[in-house]
Amino acid sequence: MEGVKLIVTKTLSSHFQVGQGTLGDTRGVAPAPSPCPVTPVSPQVTHTVHLSALGPSGYRFNATFLGDRQLGPAEQVFPTLLGDMDSAGSLNAQALQLLGERLRAKAVFQTQRSRFVTWQFDAEYRGDESTAALTLGNPDLLAGSGILVAHFLQSVTARLVLGAELVYHRRPGEEGAILTLAGKYSAPNWEATLNVGYGGAHASYYHRANEQVQVGVELEANPRLQESSFAFGYQLNLPRANAVFRGASPPPGLLDSSWSVGGVLEKRLPPLPVTLALGAFLNHRRNRFHCGFGLTVA
Repeated sequence: MEGVKLIVTKTLSSHFQVGQGTLGDTRGVAPAPSPCPVTPVSPQVTHTVHLSALGPSGYRFNATFLGDRQLGPAEQVFPTLLGDMDSAGSLNAQALQLLGERLRAKAVFQTQRSRFVTWQFDAEYRGDESTAALTLGNPDLLAGSGILVAHFLQSVTARLVLGAELVYHRRPGEEGAILTLAGKYSAPNWEATLNVGYGGAHASYYHRANEQVQVGVELEANPRLQESSFAFGYQLNLPRANAVFRGASPPPGLLDSSWSVGGVLEKRLPPLPVTLALGAFLNHRRNRFHCGFGLTVA
């Protein structure tokens, strides 16, 4: 047995969430709707225990604060504050704020023990038919270094979205920029995407055959490194059996170019509030096999 993981969650209040854990290792275009009251979200206390026979175990504490403003039923709640710390003192923290009906801001900080390793600031503007975002990563004015990422997506038709991404990085003695073009076409039952840039190309296709069957395929190629990868996956819903079967592998897919295959079966056990998950993964090239099970009570 490689390890055991136990997660216990308990509701707190309507805004504040606190979690504790023990772990081994751990954009599209949309119109801006009118603000609406947020549906109360039950904050939670979470205890996670992960005992691993292959790696060191640790302790993790996390906390989340949720505000009371939401632009739509499926939208992010603002403001949101998230913090996560492990037993070594490493911290991951995020803050999200709504500056206007169309303007959002986000800040991310990450430390490794007592040293800052990431500080990132994001701003996103959502128009009726376009989305623009700007990200500034690890800016250091004294050393003259940092990373700047700009995104822009434009809805050309009701089904076609085109966009571009520009990544500029600079540090002492080195600087450069990479431009990537992207497109997405959405139909009632399928969706196709394509990204092309200096680093190569990435294409994906998703098809919903019916209410029970969904399939997807992904292809990525890098001419500079002369490498390519392929993955295929599916999801089968069985409502009468209260079960969902997914084909998956370490890069998601039932079958990929690294000769990895895998699957996960999730089965609800009514009338008990219990979900049983069984999973197995096999890499033929490396001759490695992994399997496990999970039990969720909610």
